[in-house]
Amino acid sequence: MNKTVLITGSTSGIGLGIANQFAKEGYNIMFHGLGSNGQEIANQVAEKHQVKVAFSNANLLQADAIDGLVAETIKIFGALHVLVNNAGIQFVSPIEDFPNSKYQNIIAINMNAVFYASKAVWAQMKKQQFGRIINVSSVHGIRASEYKSAYVTAKHGVIGMTKVLALEGAPFNITCNAICPGYVKTPLVVGQIKDQAKAHDMTEDEVVEKVMLKKQAVKQFVPLEAIADMAVLLAKDSSTTITGSSFVLDGGWSAQ
Repeated sequence: MNKTVLITGSTSGIGLGIANQFAKEGYNIMFHGLGSNGQEIANQVAEKHQVKVAFSNANLLQADAIDGLVAETIKIFGALHVLVNNAGIQFVSPIEDFPNSKYQNIIAINMNAVFYASKAVWAQMKKQQFGRIINVSSVHGIRASEYKSAYVTAKHGVIGMTKVLALEGAPFNITCNAICPGYVKTPLVVGQIKDQAKAHDMTEDEVVEKVMLKKQAVKQFVPLEAIADMAVLLAKDSSTTITGSSFVLDGGWSAQ
């Protein structure tokens, strides 16, 4: 039986890259996203790699909806071996102007949903005596930048949660790790470039050069393939002792 992976936020950007890599490895995939073309994207991956897929547009702001997403995955595929908590949102603003509603939603999607989804898969993974939880954090889970108070807070929180779940999961062959990318040129980051340009009164090219990649030793966006390859590695049977760790793919940003 092929293993099954649930990937939140998997209809674009990093999540879709991770989904494609798992599909190459023969995993069944529960896709998740809010776009109207989610099922179409899932079907394209299924056809290309000959794997089984399903799609859900569950609202990650609601714990009950996340419970339902996990239950639906198990019902369709009969098991759930890997959870990739990838969905994320961003908003950039000085703290005095930061809307409370934006702060609340970023914490809810980027951190609270990780807790609810991990909690929801726990019983199934214990029953299987196998589970891999992979949290897509960020270099901002270990470093801070101006104007990102909510995002940095949430991503730091995810790394703390990763360590706790690793400890609790160890007796049951459930591992939990975090991947911490630097900037990847996804639709989310393209939006950030526009927001940062406004916040810093710069052109978009200046933002890429002087803000986003300034702290990286390697002056390139992080390849999507590197993140996807790391996720697949962490999901392997042989990765049972890799747990509680944060894998930083940031072009040398955090080495300084």
